[in-house]
Amino acid sequence: MRFLYAVISSSKTLYRCSVSRLINPRHSYASPSKSQQSTATHAFRRDSSPMDAAEEALRRALTEKQSTIDAQANAVRALKAAAAAKPEINAAVEALNSLKLEKASLERQLEAAVTDNAGGSVSREAFRQAIVNTLERRFFYSPSFNIYRGVAGLYDYGPPGCAVKSNVLAFWRQHFVLEENMLEVDCPCVTPEIVLKASGHVDKFTDLMVKDEKTGTCYRADHLLKDFCNEKLQKDLSLTAEKAAELKQVLALLDDLSAEELGAKIKEYGITAPDTKNPLSDPYPFNLMFQTSIGPSGLSPGYMRPETAQGIFVNFKDLYYYNGNKLPFAAAQIGQAFRNEISPRQGLLRVREFTLAEIEHFVDPEDKSHPKYSEVANLEFLMFPREEQMSGHSAKRIPLGEAVSRGTVNNETLGYFIGRVYLFLTRLGIDKKRLRFRQHLANEMAHYAADCWDAEIECSYGWIECVGIADRSAYDLRAHSEKSGVPLVAHEKFSEPREVEKLVIAPVKKELGLAFKGNQKMVVEALEAMDEKEALEMKATLESKEEVEFYVCALGKNVTIKKNMITISKEKKKEHQRVFTPSVIEPSFGIGRIIYCLFEHSFYTRPSKDGDEQLNVFRFPPLVAPIKCTVFPLVQNQQYEKVAKLISKSLTTSGISHKIDITGTSIGKRYARTDELGVPFAVTVDSTSTVTIRERDSKAQIRVSVEEVASVVKAVIDGQSTWEEMWEKFNSTTH
Repeated sequence: MRFLYAVISSSKTLYRCSVSRLINPRHSYASPSKSQQSTATHAFRRDSSPMDAAEEALRRALTEKQSTIDAQANAVRALKAAAAAKPEINAAVEALNSLKLEKASLERQLEAAVTDNAGGSVSREAFRQAIVNTLERRFFYSPSFNIYRGVAGLYDYGPPGCAVKSNVLAFWRQHFVLEENMLEVDCPCVTPEIVLKASGHVDKFTDLMVKDEKTGTCYRADHLLKDFCNEKLQKDLSLTAEKAAELKQVLALLDDLSAEELGAKIKEYGITAPDTKNPLSDPYPFNLMFQTSIGPSGLSPGYMRPETAQGIFVNFKDLYYYNGNKLPFAAAQIGQAFRNEISPRQGLLRVREFTLAEIEHFVDPEDKSHPKYSEVANLEFLMFPREEQMSGHSAKRIPLGEAVSRGTVNNETLGYFIGRVYLFLTRLGIDKKRLRFRQHLANEMAHYAADCWDAEIECSYGWIECVGIADRSAYDLRAHSEKSGVPLVAHEKFSEPREVEKLVIAPVKKELGLAFKGNQKMVVEALEAMDEKEALEMKATLESKEEVEFYVCALGKNVTIKKNMITISKEKKKEHQRVFTPSVIEPSFGIGRIIYCLFEHSFYTRPSKDGDEQLNVFRFPPLVAPIKCTVFPLVQNQQYEKVAKLISKSLTTSGISHKIDITGTSIGKRYARTDELGVPFAVTVDSTSTVTIRERDSKAQIRVSVEEVASVVKAVIDGQSTWEEMWEKFNSTTH
């Protein structure tokens, strides 16, 4: 999913260079330039770390022990060849066996250290499998087209999964769209090519792919290298400390490797196709967008959108007018996005069709304060600034206000949305201890980036980016203004006219055309996009030397600009208003990823009443639970069933999702079934006047009248009251 496109100033120079930026879907943000990538040797990825000191010491000790064993084995062979005395040979063999036992002990210690450093991968996989089995068996979701053996990266949500997703999106609308007075739009999934050409997706929205040279099966190149390194580190105990450090360094820099570097590593390590062991092709870029055509002629190319944000950007002019031509304002969109992943895996975390919820908050680049910032400034949670990452430290709890005041978070508006995202996720049921906000490293960010933060949630797959919060500057609006010819700008009227000195850059197109021919347009655009400092430096150089070397991003090289090719001057003008391109603060939510992490954070097991089995439970908060309440007649009885139907009617009138179970199965089994669905409350009808309400996690019960059931349940699920308060009020007993 696309998360952060971050940003710096609104200078023309940044726009001139940004049109050629790489969009890297592996991160879902703009990829760094080569100069930025060179700094990557000083950084490591968020899910990798330098080799643990204990692991390194054990690997060195194991290497030394193996050398000693080899030497002792040679000594034994030499004694036997020399027909030495039997006691002498026996003593040498005993010493060899002792060394082998010591080696085995070191291997066990190393295996434990590797498992710890990998986050307990075996137990994580077992935990994940238990959850996935439960989710698929209860049809929260399942692979799409299952009866035809499915299609990788496509999933269907079943009834409880749909309900959880609907509840998450409803709360997202409440928390952001309604509370922040955002303007919601709904744009088509099919997007004309010209729109995605302007945004850069057509040219650069790629992953590196390799093919099985005999079967043609495709694989993600970085996935194969990552899997190889992880498997060697976790399973090959004979690796030397130096080789292990090398593999960890490869993992650390994996996302910054070029196609040539990836291909070289694949060949160096002898990596082959996983299924056939056939040789692989060299890595090459594959565009992840699903291509289509609009209309029957096939002459109007289009794509299934890889994100929802572009629909908001192209509607900026109308949204600005709708908002009374005032800034700041935010627009939001929930919708499907599509990415033709090469080899999708990790279940709901990497799929080919998914739901995004994105916000584009348009703000004056000269004033990024926020009127409601004080409401979140006192929040304190796990933050992982780039300085902590670079020094090898862990995330730590930091007050948000402190992070903003120190400049760790670039501005108030960005900080405000980080705080709001924290509140949104924790209220959904995400564990605060397994949620952190990680700042992008310098080598991760686009060159126009001011600041980017990922909300990462820890699950059995490690730390997963689920929300991106970025300051995108003016990049998007400028890109679409340039391509469409429609100015996407805002206005600030002055109370009195102001005299300003304006820079005028006038390329001489005739001379540039003669010099650069087909590249003239790109050179002209680059010259016109210079900022004032760069333009004045060029003017001074031209006056002294008659020509200057000038880098054109779109061409990827320097060109020679001569004095007769451009005029640069300053003119004084009176202005009645300031015209500017707004900056954009963008929180972008991967809904499927959030939901999967919520499943993991909510799942636990507990013993049955008899203690003979472990029962699965999802501790969903009432806010997101797929069903809020179940109604059980204790036994199959016509009067009890009549009461159950009356309660059902009152629950429906109150807008509470519920389910009646009159199967006659034992009450314990019915409780277990609904606990496994995450239903927070169960109403048991055991008389015609009063009933019990059981809370899922505590298993505590209160007795209320039939008429009170709906109001009690609604008060708790709406947050007007707590279960503990209801317990006190009705003086209940515990089962």
